[in-house]
Amino acid sequence: MKYFTSVNDIGPLDIAIQEAMRTKKEKFSDSNLGKNHTALLIFFNSSLRTRLSTQKAAENLGMNVIVLDVQQGAWNLETRKGVIMDGDKPEHLLEAIPVMGCYADIIGVRSFARFESKEEDYGEVILNQFIRYSGKPVISLESATRHPLQSFADHITIEEYKTVEKPRVVLTWAPHPKALPQAVPNSFAEWMVAAGYHLTIAHPQGYELDERFTRGAVITYDQEEAFRGADFIYAKNWAAYRDPDYGRILSTDRSWTVDSKKMELTNNARFMHCLPVRRNMIVTDEVLDGPRSIVIPQAANREIATQVVLRRILKDLP
Repeated sequence: MKYFTSVNDIGPLDIAIQEAMRTKKEKFSDSNLGKNHTALLIFFNSSLRTRLSTQKAAENLGMNVIVLDVQQGAWNLETRKGVIMDGDKPEHLLEAIPVMGCYADIIGVRSFARFESKEEDYGEVILNQFIRYSGKPVISLESATRHPLQSFADHITIEEYKTVEKPRVVLTWAPHPKALPQAVPNSFAEWMVAAGYHLTIAHPQGYELDERFTRGAVITYDQEEAFRGADFIYAKNWAAYRDPDYGRILSTDRSWTVDSKKMELTNNARFMHCLPVRRNMIVTDEVLDGPRSIVIPQAANREIATQVVLRRILKDLP
């Protein structure tokens, strides 16, 4: 493996899951694999779970880790080509990226959608520049369109808690005060379809996601109907994808908040969220703190998912 940006890079999911389960039992069995190798983790956006889990996974494999917060610890970086750099950005990514490649063996990049240009966001300009110019293996720590490490961890979690071979999984939109990217729901849908689960996506009209990610899922505007008989409920907010409303908040309807009454419609479903979560907007305290919530084990699996990916890349290094 040289790049990890989507479910398409992980290979057969059953084999990846088996590797993840072995990793949970033997986290340090390959603690010398990354010796004398460096992981450079570059964050254009804030992070808690992704930063901590990726650093921990790399250290479990014996790697050195460098973390760069672009917003606080580097020059302001220009990302567009053909720009006259007479503003507040003294360095261009086209020089910064190959320099970063000199100091690392594997590079992880987090860069969210900016909602300034749908074409640029869905063209993955920043992530693809790292892939093209760094000369090193690149891992997406969440891009404009996907969050594959999160989705891999989600898949591991469902495999651990499912009681039937092909569970009924619901991805539900929920209200939020800010416009959020589509990366997590895009990626989650993509992985759930690839896993062969029965996936239903519920959201208000106007919040349809890119069909590239949702093809194979059932789409509904009726949240309660979606919840009936579900085995897993995954709540997440996202801003509008379709033009001319790309990046906009179209609704803050609190009737879409996940509460205990709605969870009673399910098949005693487990509740999931990628975190951080807005309590009593996305989900009520009662559900989030309840016995069917698995958001903490889900977060813990971020370390496992990342360690599987890093191990595979390290084994393929020249």
